[in-house]
Amino acid sequence: MLSARSLFQEILDDDDSFRLFCSIAASGESQGGWENARIAALVPESQRGLRPKIVRHGADEDKHGRIFNALLRKRGLEPVDVPVEADYTMLLEKQGIGLAHDKLRADEPLTEYDIVAYLAHSRVTEQRASEQMRLLRKHFADDPDLGRAVKMISNDEDNHLAYCHEELLRLAAAGHGRRIHRILRQSAMAEIRVYRDVSLAFMTDMGRILGWPGPKVALLTAGIRLVYLYERFHGWRRMVTLSMPERRDALGGPATPAPEYA
Repeated sequence: MLSARSLFQEILDDDDSFRLFCSIAASGESQGGWENARIAALVPESQRGLRPKIVRHGADEDKHGRIFNALLRKRGLEPVDVPVEADYTMLLEKQGIGLAHDKLRADEPLTEYDIVAYLAHSRVTEQRASEQMRLLRKHFADDPDLGRAVKMISNDEDNHLAYCHEELLRLAAAGHGRRIHRILRQSAMAEIRVYRDVSLAFMTDMGRILGWPGPKVALLTAGIRLVYLYERFHGWRRMVTLSMPERRDALGGPATPAPEYA
């Protein structure tokens, strides 16, 4: 029987598939850490109150990358290069999601519009991250190796999503509402396409590594395409709504340290 738990368990039990899974996750999280660090360094004076929260956001993402690399080391594995077709963060940047790296590498201060775009993009991608980590937490919170990692990362991603909601509502009240709505919708539509493409590439790679039979790959491929159709015509709306979160000032304190792995 195909289920999310059985598929993840199969991936986690094999060294080669586990190595690819953790390598992709570590790369994306580390990239997010760098991006947030640069945004914090370039934040305009009009939004200087956000700087500590952006720093915290980046520290969390960097911590997540270190956690996935530590999980690899614990099994005596080294990271592998992320396949281009499965590089979620790079493909998002090509779609205009996230601030351009050329801009982040420069020393010119960002604009308030850049900060609005950064938070709107983050609200969309953090929705995906929060949902994925909740799924892993549901099935593997009690796992002796993954449990601490998935619980910590899941909590952090929920904090990031709450932070995006709260700050975007603040900026909407300050007159950026139409711009926020436009960017959210554009970002959501682009993200669901990228997520579909990355999911298809990831399943193809996993099928090759794990020797999945053709019918299984075909069934998973059909499932990914059905999810995309649902998101394209309805599910995207969950990525663009804004509501005041229960977790207020979710990034108002220091980042929690990563768990240690022997």
